[in-house]
Amino acid sequence: MQIDGDMMENKWNQFYKKSYSDRLRLIAQSAGLSEDQLKLIKQNADDKSGELIENSLTDYRLPEGIVTGLVVNGHQHLVPMVTEEPSVIAAASNGAKLLSAGTGITSVVSQKLISGQVIIKNAKFEVVSDFVSSNRHKILELADHSHPTILKYGGGAKKVLVRKLSAQFTSVDLFVDTGEAMGANIINTMLEAIANWISEQLAVETTMAILSNFADEAVVQVSGKVPVDKLASKSVAGSVAAQRIADASEVAQLDIKRAATHNKGIMNGVDAAVMAFGNDWRAVESAVHSYAAQTGTYKGVSTWHVHGNQLEGKMILPLPIGFVGGASKVLDMVAVNKQIAQIHNVKEEMQVIGAVGLAQNLAALKALVTDGIQKGHMNLQLKSLALSNGATTQELPTVVDQLRKSSNPDSTAVKDILKTIRR
Repeated sequence: MQIDGDMMENKWNQFYKKSYSDRLRLIAQSAGLSEDQLKLIKQNADDKSGELIENSLTDYRLPEGIVTGLVVNGHQHLVPMVTEEPSVIAAASNGAKLLSAGTGITSVVSQKLISGQVIIKNAKFEVVSDFVSSNRHKILELADHSHPTILKYGGGAKKVLVRKLSAQFTSVDLFVDTGEAMGANIINTMLEAIANWISEQLAVETTMAILSNFADEAVVQVSGKVPVDKLASKSVAGSVAAQRIADASEVAQLDIKRAATHNKGIMNGVDAAVMAFGNDWRAVESAVHSYAAQTGTYKGVSTWHVHGNQLEGKMILPLPIGFVGGASKVLDMVAVNKQIAQIHNVKEEMQVIGAVGLAQNLAALKALVTDGIQKGHMNLQLKSLALSNGATTQELPTVVDQLRKSSNPDSTAVKDILKTIRR
């Protein structure tokens, strides 16, 4: 059937202005949704979601669990994590336990400066550089004046630099202490103010003024030690496991293929905690991966070395996050999660999230170099397989037990097992 373009345009025209019921009716008609599907959408809908996003339909829910035993700077934390991936929370808890057997995790945040750029086109670099150097105080003052409330909280514009990108483009970089907020709106307001002023003063063309997600001055430095004997498994001695972990870490410094997966494992924990605390995990992902590639070669962001009878891990992780503002004002669980984690400000938040990343990394590397990654995943994978093929939570233990004994644990096997136990 040929679709009339005008009819389709009229049907969806100004969709965002329609009431929730009208939007839902149009979607249901277009997609042929059943009554059960509509019921599911309505059950999970929340009026608050419309305050966060456009064309709100429903809430897509993800599981939340708790990492236990994470010792950070001498304090034990429970850390909420939002993730759908099996084994992530178990691995983080395991890594936390290993690190607590040593000195625990030391996590330090010295500053949190968020940066942004004013991009100038077709201006001589020397002219822009000299102008900024001569007017540095004025530029910082102008930035602060455009968003004066940040000064009440001890924040504000702190420095401005100029970089030559090419013969055609120059970047004026502004660095701002955004206080307890992530600060995207703060810095974008400041950037637009100084962009307009520079453009007027120098009669130059500004291409754009925008926050940068490269966050090399909003980092947490994390370290921890584990006695090598605590790394032993049934098949591998602790000293051997420790050296293998150090070797795996070294490979992530040498090879982009391994580095990508090494860092993904870290982000399994980091993203899950970032989400639980109501922050923008896409911004954090962008910050971490660009930081990993800042030398021109993409590398693992953590390193592990054996020193005597200790395995020592270190990591520098950019975390452009906030403790207040954004989604944290709207999502009810954010305040609950902060209370569970016993964090009270953005620096503590960064310290705990960084510690989760190091614990996650240790557990992943230990699994890789000892029993292999699949052994730890298998039980949760079998549970997921059983549930996705119709097993109830009451039937789950029996189904998983029989799948574990099966030579081919797949969907067909689940259905056969269910037929047998339901007779």
